[in-house]
Amino acid sequence: MLVRDAMSTVVLTIGPTHTLRQAAALMSARKVGAAVVHDPDAGIGILTERDILNSVGLGQDPDAERTHAHTTNDVVFATPAWTLEEAAAAMAHGGFRHLIVLDGGEPVGIVSVRDIIRCWAPARQRVPA
Repeated sequence: MLVRDAMSTVVLTIGPTHTLRQAAALMSARKVGAAVVHDPDAGIGILTERDILNSVGLGQDPDAERTHAHTTNDVVFATPAWTLEEAAAAMAHGGFRHLIVLDGGEPVGIVSVRDIIRCWAPARQRVPA
């Protein structure tokens, strides 16, 4: 199975000057755990729910903190033609749960660990002994 079969095509794209509260509200409304941050200076990055949680946990003000300060810019990108095994290996190696999927240099989806599990679970259910 390929990344294109598992990825979510709901791609929330935000800017580097959004506040963390704005990002959280948009992510919540779209029911997604990550947003693509398009920064004309830094390129494409990712902001996850964990990034927001870490900031709030440190006592930072989500109305003052900007996404650019919490965005991961050193991103591993997938393509729609990657296998789910390749995506899972990249996530395991990098220690992250989301991959931005690029096609022609443009974000076309996000694949998460949860997406991969949903695809694998029916095929890998335990057969009763």
